[in-house]
Amino acid sequence: MNDMNWLAIYPEILLLAMGCVVALVDLWVTDEQRRPTYWLTQLTLVVVGGMHFAYYNAGLTTYAMQNMVVADPMGHLLAGFACVATLITLVYARPYAASREMLKGELFILSLFALLGISVMLSANNFLVVYLGLELMSLSLYALVALRRDHAVSTEAAMKYFVLGALASGFLLYGLSMMYGATGSLMIPDVFNVISKGIPSKSVLVFGVVFVVAGLAFKLGAAPFHMWVPDVYQGSPTAVTLLIGGAPKLAAFAITVRLLVEGMIGLAADWQQMLVVLSIMSLLIGNLAAIAQTNLKRMLAYSTIANMGFMLLGMTSGVVNGSTQWGANAYSSAMFYAVTYVLTTLGTFGMVILLSRQGHEAEEIKDLAGLAKRSPWFALVMTMFMISLAGVPPTVGFYAKLAVLQALVVTGLPFYIGLAVFAVVVSLIGAFYYLRVIKVMWFDAPTDTAPLTAPGDVRFVMTLNGAAVLVFGLLPGGLLELCKVAIRQALAT
Repeated sequence: MNDMNWLAIYPEILLLAMGCVVALVDLWVTDEQRRPTYWLTQLTLVVVGGMHFAYYNAGLTTYAMQNMVVADPMGHLLAGFACVATLITLVYARPYAASREMLKGELFILSLFALLGISVMLSANNFLVVYLGLELMSLSLYALVALRRDHAVSTEAAMKYFVLGALASGFLLYGLSMMYGATGSLMIPDVFNVISKGIPSKSVLVFGVVFVVAGLAFKLGAAPFHMWVPDVYQGSPTAVTLLIGGAPKLAAFAITVRLLVEGMIGLAADWQQMLVVLSIMSLLIGNLAAIAQTNLKRMLAYSTIANMGFMLLGMTSGVVNGSTQWGANAYSSAMFYAVTYVLTTLGTFGMVILLSRQGHEAEEIKDLAGLAKRSPWFALVMTMFMISLAGVPPTVGFYAKLAVLQALVVTGLPFYIGLAVFAVVVSLIGAFYYLRVIKVMWFDAPTDTAPLTAPGDVRFVMTLNGAAVLVFGLLPGGLLELCKVAIRQALAT
């Protein structure tokens, strides 16, 4: 038991304990608004997030559970952001859930357990721990999608998500089992050591990497493994769509770094080629398919596919001609992109939730018509989110795209410079569907003339969310430096 080091996983232990406490407390709650459950959940998220940020500031890398868990700055920083993302999601979700008979203890309990799965994935140092966290997160999300049991569309989305999620998990597990067969270890550092020494079963390793990358692409929603994203985003209750599109993206990025960079960087020549193909297809399919959409949630789903493609571009230039000198720059730019994308998508889907009302889902782009006349402030905030997703200055989306492009161009190789040019051209094409939303909000006649109202906490958090997109765009250096420090520490250990 001396190797357990419980101190390193205190945030996860607290999150597990509070998830159980919230489940028990909710049994005795009679308030239809579930205020005790809601505030206890939010308090848990604040405390656990604060612990992760405090651990990040300490700058230490510690191992626990007989080295199967690593508590390093990258894991703590992403876990802290995941807590913030879940907290914001629940603020946006509560009024929406209350008007659809979804405001039950399960919404909060499953959100906490999904976050626990994310935290486990972020700190995994062993293949089985990665899979354990992945399944805990995924099963919680499957149940959340099906929370409206009497709603046929949500039930259908849950079935699709479950079947395709199980397929993705099978891909990943099969790939990891092949890596185990080739290296003889489930520990990520041991796999790295075996690959770096060179072993005869290279073909088995490469075959395993193919399945691992396919499984990761499913979880990221990258093309051509994107078929679940539009249907699940559209069919899920919007509050759950936000849960799926937010914090889990941070976990998917983290396990991509843990498995491919920390464990298999010796095979970078193989998996970087796969990521290049995935990113090119995601950018093309995501941006071109989004143009044809009239459903806002479906359009944002294809936008997610395109954005995940852009993030993967940052992962492709870490190892150039066998040299890792650009590694920290490349992976930190991808991490910065993932964090800022989640920040922006929180506000975007939060606005969709805000526009929805009793008996009406604001899912069509035309539902935004005349928003500027109904609420100029919310129209301005939504405009900020749209131009950030499009990558227009001075928003954070522009700097996130610039960081990834800089990571490609700085290599000086024509191939990577060509990739950067391609990404810019496709993003310009994709800007059309974001600008179309802005045009509908500001210039079309409103179909609903009633003033747009929102609870005080939702209005405050939405304003804060929009301000963060602008402030981090004007002053991106601080957040980018946090990402660089976290990645450097992860690569150093």
